[in-house]
Amino acid sequence: MLILASQSQTRKALLQQAGLRFSTQTADIDERLLERSAIEAGGDGRDVALLLAQRKAAAVAMHHQAALVIGADQTLSLGTELLHKPLDRAGAVAQLDHLKGKTHRLHAGVALMQGNRLLWSDVQTAELTMRDFTDAERDDVLAREGEAVLASVGGYRLEGPSIRLFKTVSGDYFTILGLPLLPLLAALREFAPETLQ
Repeated sequence: MLILASQSQTRKALLQQAGLRFSTQTADIDERLLERSAIEAGGDGRDVALLLAQRKAAAVAMHHQAALVIGADQTLSLGTELLHKPLDRAGAVAQLDHLKGKTHRLHAGVALMQGNRLLWSDVQTAELTMRDFTDAERDDVLAREGEAVLASVGGYRLEGPSIRLFKTVSGDYFTILGLPLLPLLAALREFAPETLQ
């Protein structure tokens, strides 16, 4: 049995498109507390993404000992600053304005757990540079995106109209969407080839 420890529609769609059969369950963890402890211990956005992926997988695996559990999480770092999902449209405007004309990094962590064993984990990073867009361009994109941007760190979705706000994107597409799919599929081939049949 394969379980995705997430309710992310994007991650679910990626796994479905890859032909995997799985169920989903939300992990009950305090993400901000874990983030703070990782940062206080000297960690950065990569460390936080990996830690959250591992803890999500562990939280669900604890209740499903025989299952193989996928945990995943993503962080956005602008220098040493970490951004989170905006709470509302005003928050999305503020985040986009903060990122405008700058380069930021998306870190996507993924982990496989079975029972209390961490079988594998990985973190990938993509680098994105936003254009120096106008307020009108920003507002047009947000109107086109609607509420969907509130589920995305940074206040944008690269798979949607938000792509108009970018100058360059460097990195794996799946990492940008929040799930390093190719490394995950390689790990499944190694640890649970039956999940790919």
